[in-house]
Amino acid sequence: MTASHIRIGVFIPTGAQFLDTATVDVLGVMSKEYLGQLPGIPAHVGAAAPNVTISYITSPRQGPEIPLTANLTVKATCSYEDPSVAPGELDVVVVPGPDPSATYEGGELKWLRAQCETPGVDILSVCTGIYICAAAGILDGKQASGPRGLQDDILKKYPKVKLVGDQYRWVQDGNIWSSGGITNGNDLMAAYAKGCGRWAVSIAEMGATLTDVGDRGQVYGESQSRFVLGFLWTLVKTWFAGSKKDSKGKTA
Repeated sequence: MTASHIRIGVFIPTGAQFLDTATVDVLGVMSKEYLGQLPGIPAHVGAAAPNVTISYITSPRQGPEIPLTANLTVKATCSYEDPSVAPGELDVVVVPGPDPSATYEGGELKWLRAQCETPGVDILSVCTGIYICAAAGILDGKQASGPRGLQDDILKKYPKVKLVGDQYRWVQDGNIWSSGGITNGNDLMAAYAKGCGRWAVSIAEMGATLTDVGDRGQVYGESQSRFVLGFLWTLVKTWFAGSKKDSKGKTA
């Protein structure tokens, strides 16, 4: 059954990748607030979209400003301790990717775990957001994606997770949806909106069309080994280019 109001919380305890965080805008576009003000969109289309509220949630230790990559700072709506984002007050929790080496406090993980255990709440993990979700224990025994280049590291740290990120751009297991690296989160958001039942399929498809995402397959078009070899070759070329530049500078 479609919803008239969807409450989304973007959970960033310490910091995150800007591009990961921005994937939530795919869902924001599928709102009455956005579609209703676009020229050329019939009024009845905008009226059929749900109201979408997006909150940016951090931890008390982080304070009111959340650092993202690309020298961007996001103003937090509240901390996870705020009653307005307690379990039962949100419909969707988006977890954008942090630094994989980041550590988390018990309260942060407890809040995420409680959200996941609340009936009707969906968790959307983007890129290295899988590290927070795994640390909270909500991925134990579940299939999850995660960045292709970090599959071994994730498995080493969280062996209870059934990793499928070497094959799948995104995957769903129960109320947890997870994506591969960075912009694969856009594909996840489009797939989620089309499949979760909160949005009318026509509205979800309209949003995916407007943002030009969601047309890539769930399964990667190249093998994991080919992906890794391609990355290593790019790294080698970049290294040699840098070495040549340094040599010219020293000669001069």
